[in-house]
Amino acid sequence: MSNSKVKIGQLWPKNKTDLMKQLGELKTELGQLRTQKIAGGAASKLTKIHDVRKSIAKVLTVINANQRTQLRIFYKHKKYLPLDLRPKQTRAIRRRLSKGDKARKLPKITKREVHFPQRKFVIKVRSFNRAHQIIIYSTRKTIT
Repeated sequence: MSNSKVKIGQLWPKNKTDLMKQLGELKTELGQLRTQKIAGGAASKLTKIHDVRKSIAKVLTVINANQRTQLRIFYKHKKYLPLDLRPKQTRAIRRRLSKGDKARKLPKITKREVHFPQRKFVIKVRSFNRAHQIIIYSTRKTIT
C-alpha cells in the first residue's frame, strides 16, 4: 500500500507503463480499503479512501493529458482534426471566415486601391488669437 497522497509533479516525468502500474496499485489499495470499511476497520483507514480516490484521479489526469498531447502531435499536419481536439468555440465563431479569407480582395478592388489611394485634404482654419493652423483630415475618402 502507498504511504500517502500522490504529487502531480512526480507523475509528469513518468512514462505510460509506470503510470498504468501505479494506477493498478492504487485501485487494488482502494478495493482493500473498501473491504475494510465493510468489515468495520479503523477510522484512519476510512479517511484514507478519500486520498486514494484523489490519487487515482491525478494519475488518470496525467495519462489522459499525455495521450491528448501525443494525438495533437500526430494530427498536427493532417488535413482533418478530430472533433475533441478542435478549439472549443461557439458555433457562430466556428462558422466565421478565417483571417486569411477575410483579408482577401478581388483583383478589381486591389487595382482600384492602388490607382486611387485615399486622398488627404488640407483645410485652413483661422483662430482669433493665433496665426493660421493647418489640420489634415484623412478620414474622408473619395474616388474620382
